[in-house]
Amino acid sequence: MTAPDLESLRQKVRPLLDLAAPADALPAYYALHYDPVRTHLYVHEGASGRVDGFVTVCQTGQRLFQPTVVLRTADARAAVDLLRQALTPGRPYYLVTTPDLREDVSEVMEIEQSGINRMYKLDLARFQPIINVLVVAEQGLGDRPRFVIRSKGEIASEAGINWHSPHFAEIFVRTVPAARGRGWGRAVLSACTRWVLRSARQPLYVVGEANHRSIALADAVGYEDTGVREFVADVICRA
Repeated sequence: MTAPDLESLRQKVRPLLDLAAPADALPAYYALHYDPVRTHLYVHEGASGRVDGFVTVCQTGQRLFQPTVVLRTADARAAVDLLRQALTPGRPYYLVTTPDLREDVSEVMEIEQSGINRMYKLDLARFQPIINVLVVAEQGLGDRPRFVIRSKGEIASEAGINWHSPHFAEIFVRTVPAARGRGWGRAVLSACTRWVLRSARQPLYVVGEANHRSIALADAVGYEDTGVREFVADVICRA
């Protein structure tokens, strides 16, 4: 897909997205801001000729052989048409869409593993930065920052940025089991959250709904549930 073609399609899907809404943050990132060289965007038009949905297929560094597919539409038939147009039979993908489309995408995709993610945003009134001298700021993948605490020379806890757009940044946190219970997860998450705020973006925290430890961590730092849910799955496109 050439840059002019992609830019034209991006203009078409722009009215479907609220750039200030957490629910649209990830679809907007992949549809409007992701590297053009690694992005394929497909648009669906209804009977009236108006755009009513889109799907992006992006090659990411996290999954080199499993492109990320982000599907957004309110029309079940449009979802099926978009996926049939965009995907290669027999190829594995990582899918992100809305929970209501789960049954529809199963027409086109064989779902291997799936889950529901919760999306949290920061409540500024509750956020109290944590100062911990063990936290070290480093450069992560793609020149994105990460904040780490090391123990015996190994990373024991870290927080960083999965992706960021002009409006939002999604934060991840990892703490090895042996280092839990020391407040290190809170410390690195707090440091990363401060960086996002200083960059004039809104921090988001996305977590599987069954990950109660991570949910408790988000709440402890000052994040609140937006009510937004994502359906995520490892899938293979059917023949």
